[in-house]
Amino acid sequence: MTDALPAAEGLSVTPADTPVDTPVGLSIVVPVYRGAATVGALVEALSVLRPAGGLEIILVNDGSPDNSAEVCRALAATATVPLVYIEHARNFGEHNAVMSGLRQARGAFVITMDDDLQNPPEEVLRLYDHARLGGWDVVYTRYAVKEHDGWRNLGSRFANGVADMLLDKPKGLYLSSFRCMSALAVREVAKYSGPYPYVDGLLMQVTQRLDSIEVKHLPRAEGRSNYTLKRLVLLWLNLATNFSVLPLRLAILAGAVMGVMGIFAAGYVMFEGLSGETPSGWASMMTVTLLVAGVQFLILGVLGEYVGRAFLSANGKPQGVVRDIVTSEGRRS
Repeated sequence: MTDALPAAEGLSVTPADTPVDTPVGLSIVVPVYRGAATVGALVEALSVLRPAGGLEIILVNDGSPDNSAEVCRALAATATVPLVYIEHARNFGEHNAVMSGLRQARGAFVITMDDDLQNPPEEVLRLYDHARLGGWDVVYTRYAVKEHDGWRNLGSRFANGVADMLLDKPKGLYLSSFRCMSALAVREVAKYSGPYPYVDGLLMQVTQRLDSIEVKHLPRAEGRSNYTLKRLVLLWLNLATNFSVLPLRLAILAGAVMGVMGIFAAGYVMFEGLSGETPSGWASMMTVTLLVAGVQFLILGVLGEYVGRAFLSANGKPQGVVRDIVTSEGRRS
């Protein structure tokens, strides 16, 4: 860990592997990326909440290229509630940032939410109380109307459909990043050290005490979504290759189907030859060749993705590198 900036009054710099163990009722983990314009308003709104057992806020700056680091440090210096600021050395991805935040969370329950103000802060208490009073390990949120772009909504529906097939989860449960988890679930999820975390997949492996509630979803206050098509594809790959062998089984099935089609095609060609007709020529051969080659390359690609991820994991690719952690116990007004 590199040297941290000098701590302001009321702040302390904590080693990355030394979470504070004084418990609170609720921890709120917020991954920050290009959130300089919105994270201050979010922290201000969260700071007025009074959940049972108390509140702490954890901001994880995931290598944001804007001035999010300066904004978050200023928020820690003026915080009225306990606040932890974690700074990643580079961008590792939203789920990796969430994992860093979960390892520092002290709460009996932990809520994760985005920094863009699309999740109304006033819904936090509803979500927390539903999980706490209902004895749920994980409570997800669902939206009557989603205020994302159309392509983003389509991508989310696709990812959730894939999750229905690949994960051991209730059919149709919407996997939202605005979720509440018990300390038990957080503790088990935080044990995962691989470089490609998918928080929801890890949660499905831990517990089946799952529920969801409907909350409001607001239009984005500033800028545009940080989720590009590339990020959504990478997230889907994490889901598909880290928590299921179904793609490998589908590759086997594709190979078997092509083999059966080849047998039938060979029989047809032999029948044509024995009946005195000239067997179909170049066009059909090229069609079959291209089809078989496409399936083979698809299978090789699936195998390569699994092998590549195993290779990078074995070589110690980091899940996240924490530059420093600034903690503030907050000053009540």
